[in-house]
Amino acid sequence: MTTSASEFRLDLPDPIDAVFDWHRRPGGLARLLPPWQPLRIVAEAASLRDGTAVIGLPAGRRWVARHSPSDYVEGRVFVDQLCSRPFVVPVRWNHRHEFQARATGTTLVDRVDSPAPRALLSPMFAYRHRQLADDLAAHRRFGGPSPLTVAVTGSSGLVGGALTPFLTTGGHRVIRLVRRPPRHRDERQWYPDCPDPTLFDGVDAVVHLAGASIAGRFSAEHRRRIRESRIEPTRRLAAAAASAGVSVFVSASAIGFYGPDRGDQVLTEASAAGGGFLAGVVEDWESAARTGAGRESSMRTVLVRTGIVQSPRGGALRLQRPLFAAGLGGPLGGGRQWVSWIGIDDLLDIYLRAVTDPGLSGPVNAVAPHPVRQRDYAETLGRVLHRPAVLPTPTLGPRMLLGESGAREVAKASQRVSPAVLDAAGHAFRFPELEPALRHLLGRARVSP
Repeated sequence: MTTSASEFRLDLPDPIDAVFDWHRRPGGLARLLPPWQPLRIVAEAASLRDGTAVIGLPAGRRWVARHSPSDYVEGRVFVDQLCSRPFVVPVRWNHRHEFQARATGTTLVDRVDSPAPRALLSPMFAYRHRQLADDLAAHRRFGGPSPLTVAVTGSSGLVGGALTPFLTTGGHRVIRLVRRPPRHRDERQWYPDCPDPTLFDGVDAVVHLAGASIAGRFSAEHRRRIRESRIEPTRRLAAAAASAGVSVFVSASAIGFYGPDRGDQVLTEASAAGGGFLAGVVEDWESAARTGAGRESSMRTVLVRTGIVQSPRGGALRLQRPLFAAGLGGPLGGGRQWVSWIGIDDLLDIYLRAVTDPGLSGPVNAVAPHPVRQRDYAETLGRVLHRPAVLPTPTLGPRMLLGESGAREVAKASQRVSPAVLDAAGHAFRFPELEPALRHLLGRARVSP
């Protein structure tokens, strides 16, 4: 089999030690794994010198890559080589990561010896390089003066699963608060009904993401789970964190606070709560975080009102992508609803800034600065996937899946939300516009030949 070599270069403003250290910390593989591919991390390499990484592929296959000790140069070079046979046809893969110091930063050179054509590799390395450059920039801007220890609930969810490696590659330590017995030294068991303040020994900040999924038919039981998993557990967790002397408590929230339909009104953090079930839940959820923290506490509390998160690994985009890829996607209903969206990595930046920026407190709208109409969202996704997006989605489907009230408050919700607090703070978004965000996440970014 013919073997060819492809080379991809990236110039970074960061010093060589910072770039190499980012790669050696836990979480690097998770941050670079393309989200549009059906891959999962089974094991991350413990060392760049001689560690082994295992990636799960469909049908139970494994991609096992071993770092080559003979090629390792401290702070300058590491090499991983495929040592399994994940496909019927044998494949050679030798990936050399070389770090070159420049007067103004670092050049990263990725050289891949493999029969895989460059056209197949280019989208993956375009994604990897954008992720690395943006992550390093985010940690320069928002990382704070020194590493922190951050306790995270909901670390296995869509946002928590991305936030944890983002923090660890930035040099922070993450303590996962889990409800089962701990399996690792950086896990601690917490009981939502009675969280122990000793959970927070040595902890600087808490990021609270846990809560039952909103997805599902809005039955009485489903509504009960949504409320009960958020209100009282949040109040108790915030109270325990405050009594333990934690500096900052960052709680997930949602733009559902503004109600299912406020027309074309631009909604900021100063806007009043809307009506409906979810608005009531979110209002009580945020109140629980404030009450738990207490009026006399010095603990800073930030409430991250999250928009529609864009990630092919979960949420709305994961559901819509197969339909649009098959040419069956289109706007929901009349398509005039406002979609206030946020790319997953921009959301991580906001959480990092909420943890480290003493100027942020209270509600913060975690949405991109340019919301779009639902029909424009559908057209953009179709264009990115090179598929038509003209078939309107009947409202019957969402009503059957979510019930009448669920469809009105989730699928057909229209909220034109502005990140006013972040704008006032001069916050820089990775992807302020929808199309570049979707291209990046779905491996459709335009790359140089």
